[in-house]
Amino acid sequence: MTLPALVPGTADALLFDLGRVVIDIDFNNTLACWAGHAGCEPARLIDRFAHDEAYKRHETGEIGDAEFFAALRASLGIGISDAQFLEGWNAIFAGEMPGIAALLERAAKRLPLYAFSNTNPSHVAHFTGAYTTVLGHFREIFLSSTIGLRKPDAAAYDHVVRAIGVPAERIVFFDDLAENIEGARARGLHAIQVRSSDDVARALAALDI
Repeated sequence: MTLPALVPGTADALLFDLGRVVIDIDFNNTLACWAGHAGCEPARLIDRFAHDEAYKRHETGEIGDAEFFAALRASLGIGISDAQFLEGWNAIFAGEMPGIAALLERAAKRLPLYAFSNTNPSHVAHFTGAYTTVLGHFREIFLSSTIGLRKPDAAAYDHVVRAIGVPAERIVFFDDLAENIEGARARGLHAIQVRSSDDVARALAALDI
C-alpha cells in the first residue's frame, strides 16, 4: 500500500514510540550498573544480552520480573540479586529526548496524541513516575505488557488502530526502529523513522503543525 506524502490535513492522530523518541535510553548505563554489582567489566555482558524469548515474554506480560531476572542471571552468568537487576534495568532511562516536549505540546493542540511502547511492568512503574509531564500530552499510552502484543507484530498495530478509532492511513506513527516502521507501514500507517527530534519536527511541519 502506497500512501500519499504527508501534507496538511492528512492525519487525524499521531502515535509515538517512547524509547528514543520521547524518552532517551542508554543501555550502557544498565550494563555498567549490573557489571558493578557483579564485579566484572560491562563488555563481558554486552554480547550475552539478547532480546530472547524471556525478554519478549516479559514485554507481553507473560512473565514477571522475578522470572525474567532469573533468565538474565543464567544468560549473563552473573549472580546479582533481583533488586540489583532492577536497579540496573531502570538505569536505562536517560531523560527526555532533546526538544520533544515542546513538539508534543504544540502538536497536542492540533491533534490527539497517543503512544505505543514495547515495555514491561517494571519500566512502566519507573517512567510513569519520572516523566509525568511529558507523558501527560498523550490521551492514551498503549503498553505491550498490558495489551499482550508487541511491535512489529501485525496484531499489535491492528489493536492500537482499533483502539484509537481512526483509519490506519490517517495515523502518523513515529518510531526509532526500522523493523517497527516496516511493520507499521505494512498495516497501513504513515510511519516516520526517528533518529532525532528533528525528524518529528519535519513531519509536523509537513502537516502544518
